[in-house]
Amino acid sequence: MPLATGAAAPDFTLKGTPADAVTLSAHKGKENVVLLFVPFAFSPICTDQFCGMRDIWNDLGKINAKIYGISVDSPHSLKAWKAKENIPFELLSDFNKAVSKAYEAQHEKLGDWVGVAKRSAFVIDKEGKVAMAWVSDDPKVKPDVAAIKAAVQKLK
Repeated sequence: MPLATGAAAPDFTLKGTPADAVTLSAHKGKENVVLLFVPFAFSPICTDQFCGMRDIWNDLGKINAKIYGISVDSPHSLKAWKAKENIPFELLSDFNKAVSKAYEAQHEKLGDWVGVAKRSAFVIDKEGKVAMAWVSDDPKVKPDVAAIKAAVQKLK
């Protein structure tokens, strides 16, 4: 069950690409945040999802929202994936698997892997509250980009 709408978003600090670290609470009072969790860097569905977010990246920026992609992959893998696919938003490494767990967006087991992030999307408002939460148990189902954009626009 995903975090409830209106709940305080769990704070975190994760290593990113290209930043050394990103802290969610640093955005409090400044801008809305979109968090997109994916199971694996370089996988076809995850790549398709993040490339799809490229299409609305500028639109979300215009309405004061910052996008972060999060995966349990290493920062090095995420840096290579970002460069290869020309992903314009920052990718964050949840290598220790604590953040996906805190967001209730983690598979106990997916195939042969333990603790992989579930494909999910969270919109966090400027006050640090969850404005939208979507988590899929099916790793093949991608979040609705239009629903993410609409959730951010409601916060404008």
